[in-house]
Amino acid sequence: MIPPASWSAHFSYNHFSQVCARALRNALKEQPRLAAEKRGVTMLRYQKWEGGKGGNQVFLNPPAEK
Repeated sequence: MIPPASWSAHFSYNHFSQVCARALRNALKEQPRLAAEKRGVTMLRYQKWEGGKGGNQVFLNPPAEK
C-alpha cells in the first residue's frame, strides 16, 4: 500500500487547494490580483423545501448593489 502524501495527513484536499490559491493570488501584481479576487467571490443561497415545493431563496452573502 502506498502511504498518503504528507499534506493529506494534516488537512483535506479542499483545504490544500484553498491554501495554494491564496498563495497564488497574493503573489500576483495589483491589477491581476484584484481581478482574481473578484472571481473568487461566491454567492451562496438556500431554499427550504416543504411538501415537494420550494420556498423563497435566501442569499447567505447578498450580492453588492450596482
